[in-house]
Amino acid sequence: MSEEQTNTPRRQGFSRFFSRGNPVLLDVIRAQIRRAGKITFADFMALVLYHPELGYYNSARERFGSEGDFFTAPETHPVFGALLARQIEQMWRSLSRPSVFEVVEMGAGSGILCRDLLIYVRSAYPELFSALRYRLVESSLSSVERQRANLKSSRLPLRRMRWHPFLSSLPQRPVVGCFLSNELVDAFPFHRVVNVGGETKEIYVGLEGDGEFVDVVDRPSTPAIADYFKWVDVELPVDCRAEVNLQAVAWIREVARHLRRGFVITIDYGYPAAELYSASRPRGTLLCYYRHSYLEDPYVRVGQQDITAHVDFTALAKAGEEEGLLPLRLCPQRDFLLSLGLSDFVNELEKKGLSAEYRANRLAMEELVKPDGLGRLKVLVQGKGTG
Repeated sequence: MSEEQTNTPRRQGFSRFFSRGNPVLLDVIRAQIRRAGKITFADFMALVLYHPELGYYNSARERFGSEGDFFTAPETHPVFGALLARQIEQMWRSLSRPSVFEVVEMGAGSGILCRDLLIYVRSAYPELFSALRYRLVESSLSSVERQRANLKSSRLPLRRMRWHPFLSSLPQRPVVGCFLSNELVDAFPFHRVVNVGGETKEIYVGLEGDGEFVDVVDRPSTPAIADYFKWVDVELPVDCRAEVNLQAVAWIREVARHLRRGFVITIDYGYPAAELYSASRPRGTLLCYYRHSYLEDPYVRVGQQDITAHVDFTALAKAGEEEGLLPLRLCPQRDFLLSLGLSDFVNELEKKGLSAEYRANRLAMEELVKPDGLGRLKVLVQGKGTG
């Protein structure tokens, strides 16, 4: 992109072929842009995904599984929750079996991971089950309703569980246990940037014509964007676009402050910074998901499709370390699950009491570790006060 284009709106190529989205939400966003002239993509994304009444994650429509927009590992097979239960049990033992061990799951979606993990712990580790307290951090009321229904149907003791809309609403007392998230961070609102002639510019959202959303390239909205690349020690190649997730950095810092002793498990699509911000990804990693199809245009199906970008695991590790979280392991999900005994688990599932409707065949288990599928998610494990 040339210097002359830096303030020129860019029209998205295929917008006219798709629904533009929820008309009420479209009006809300357009009104905000008209007031400000342009808004950051992070602000646009916050409205699209998290508007209290109109956002994608607050809608009643199913988002997960065959009836939704995408599959995640918990919907693929209950062995995922069982293997994470094995990891939680190892962590509990490494902390000398505390009498109260809290698991804080952030962005629990449908509640299937929580359900399968607790069912396996109840069956395989009764002593841990007695010590376990489960907290779910979930801002979407429709998701909380799904979670409660899924857990209640499995006759799990809801008195052991607590729901919190935000991390800030957790008790003041720091946690001894494990913070857990699965495909959460990639949907945090992020800034979009581009290197124009060696200078970092930000890609804003503006309006054109009859109210069509367009890219507007201008100076960064905050110095934190340019500082970010220095902090992770990479240079965005010239003419390359990318995403900068400042909220992810703030999030892991907050998680670290809530943890007194224990672990953090973050599972998501992403790479270390040097690999993420490279010439091999000139368009960045932004993707939108709708009915198990994807495209790169966030300006269609507004409020009706998911928007994500790959996670910078260097930033999560570095920010965590600055708050006392030591990076213990970063590996593909494939390696993580195989190291926990996935290969042996095929023959054990029948006697562990997992819900019959989610008991899948060997192909579903293999889906969790496919190198070109779910197996390529990354797992970051961090620890604090673990000895």
